[in-house]
Amino acid sequence: MSFVEYGDTIKDGDTAIVFLGHESMFPVKVQHGSVTQTKYGVIRHSTDLIGKKYGSKVTCSKGGWVFILHPTPELWTMNLPHRTQILYSTDISIITMMLELKPGSIVCESGTGSGSLSHALIRTVAPTGHLYTVEFHQQRAEKAREEFREHGVEHLVTVTNQDVCKNGFGVSNIADAVFLDIPSPWEAIGHAKSALKAEGGRICSFSPCIEQVQRTCLAMEEYGFTEINTLEILLRVYNVRTVSLQIPDLGKAAEDNSSTGFDSSNPSHQGSSCANLQQGTVQFKSGVPLREVVGHTGYLTFATKS
Repeated sequence: MSFVEYGDTIKDGDTAIVFLGHESMFPVKVQHGSVTQTKYGVIRHSTDLIGKKYGSKVTCSKGGWVFILHPTPELWTMNLPHRTQILYSTDISIITMMLELKPGSIVCESGTGSGSLSHALIRTVAPTGHLYTVEFHQQRAEKAREEFREHGVEHLVTVTNQDVCKNGFGVSNIADAVFLDIPSPWEAIGHAKSALKAEGGRICSFSPCIEQVQRTCLAMEEYGFTEINTLEILLRVYNVRTVSLQIPDLGKAAEDNSSTGFDSSNPSHQGSSCANLQQGTVQFKSGVPLREVVGHTGYLTFATKS
């Protein structure tokens, strides 16, 4: 199993996604002899998972069933264990596009955090690219190395435990892109410029506060970056529902009014008017926005090394 190469069958040691529904799924490490408890009953790894095809429908001990999915960066973002606040697919998609990443690209990242963006970057630059990711916190760096090894992508990523603002990324003049998600990104702009290739490299900084963005933009200008721009991605989700509306027979109502001398301005006649108009119903699909939506997550600042 690898996050960048699809495998047909579930093997001992794989990370798989147990899918109970669109709002209910979780990762599980497949191990011979182990069991996983769900609300539909027990899943026995040896008999229910190992050797089965990914995407299989597995019946649990209580008679309910789940699907076993092959892991992807998108599914991992939705199910990973949170060690820090993470980036989600909405921001990740625009980051990979605006940094102009492709197979073979070299990317530097700080900090690694929970590895949500890291897995997406690795999948994008595979099979010949590489990710150099720097994490200040030692335990988080060690956990990230362990996850990359379990997910079959350790050959595509180098994890370094150090302070990027003081020590940089450990590489020079090779990166096609640099991504910063740290409290004071303006202190790392000089090291980012050193890591980027001689000309045309792209940089992105993620910050939740506009004051951070202001200081970062000033630092980018000071180090000679061009095409500096900041944007914010806001996701608005719609629910598709079946709506029933009554159909008024306007023609018949107008005819009745003219023939009987109906006075629509008279309040006593309004009830009978509504009864005449309500002749039937029709059903159709309608997109309805959620009453509560996710607000501001962060600002993305992009620039180009001139």
